[in-house]
Amino acid sequence: MLNMGQRESDSAVIEASGRDPEMFGLIYDRYAAMLYRFAFRRLGAEAAEDVVAETFLAAFRRRASYDIDRADARPWLFGILVKEISRHHRIEDARLRAAAALRAPRNDEGLADRVAEVVSAGAAGGVLAAALAELKGRDRDVLLLIAWSDLSYDETATALGIAIGTVRSRLNRARRQIREALGSTDPTRMTEES
Repeated sequence: MLNMGQRESDSAVIEASGRDPEMFGLIYDRYAAMLYRFAFRRLGAEAAEDVVAETFLAAFRRRASYDIDRADARPWLFGILVKEISRHHRIEDARLRAAAALRAPRNDEGLADRVAEVVSAGAAGGVLAAALAELKGRDRDVLLLIAWSDLSYDETATALGIAIGTVRSRLNRARRQIREALGSTDPTRMTEES
């Protein structure tokens, strides 16, 4: 039995949920908000709620096959989440294309400088959304797991079931395409891992 006074590893909680299914609620409590934030940024509010719910349902059903040697369940959960998001991929593409299609209002005479700044920021967001929409889904998954969810290269590899070298090459390709689309400015640039 787990000592609830201490934070047990995710693997210990998942293993204990095999005997007491309600224990899996601790995994939900720990990671639902994190998964939701990632899904929200990818799909929007309504779809994010759906894919997070689907992710935890799938994780609960697969909990008996969880590798208990992995103390941290985040890569496993993000792997399931990315698969659920891929089911909603067409919706995501439509949302990104719609955001890219939004045009900043024209800078009419008499508008204050602060309005111009807002317009510029909105226009950059549209260009970024368009650039993200143009990425291959697998490259976009790697880029956004690292940039938005702070997963390491190793955790991203685990989440997607790919080699770390594949993570590096997909990330490099995605960053290059984003830079080209934004005119050599890359807002997704992170400190390189060694």
